[in-house]
Amino acid sequence: MSTVRLRALGLLLCSLTPISAKAETLRVTIERMAFSPAEISAKVGDTIEWVNKDAFAHTATVKGGWEVMLPVKKSGSITVEKAGTINYYCRFHPNMKGRITVTRP
Repeated sequence: MSTVRLRALGLLLCSLTPISAKAETLRVTIERMAFSPAEISAKVGDTIEWVNKDAFAHTATVKGGWEVMLPVKKSGSITVEKAGTINYYCRFHPNMKGRITVTRP
């Protein structure tokens, strides 16, 4: 087989090999009664971690969905499982809002 054909075969095989994306942990800080950053982008399989630096308990709540309790000076997390936009808020302080845009890896 010629060198050109071997290279072409190698490129073809490389393109057929699945590339696994490494999941990440994305951190949202809660401070001064706000989620920071308020909007983040994630991929399916990523973990979102909220770190509560306030002197008040908070939640990350999705209406009709999940809720993460965030006691004073503690953290909590979820792993996002499907693509889409997730709007969340603090159940105790409804003016605190955030958004996660989740895409496929």
